[in-house]
Amino acid sequence: MREFLNRLDWAVLIIAAVLLGLAPFRPEPHLVEKLRMLAHGTLRRPIDILDLLFHLSPLLLIALKLLYRGK
Repeated sequence: MREFLNRLDWAVLIIAAVLLGLAPFRPEPHLVEKLRMLAHGTLRRPIDILDLLFHLSPLLLIALKLLYRGK
């Protein structure tokens, strides 16, 4: 796992996190919409859950890369 994370370029991860985190830019980013649905308990459909995971995946990779960086 650590080798895989070390091979990931920071710039690519940051660009992917910004683009996927904010896409689509209008009317509202999916990530904001899905997190709001999660907070209200309406995130039930599998497609919505997978969409949330898709838009969060670069942020999760950044978090894992930071976590394993110190080890």
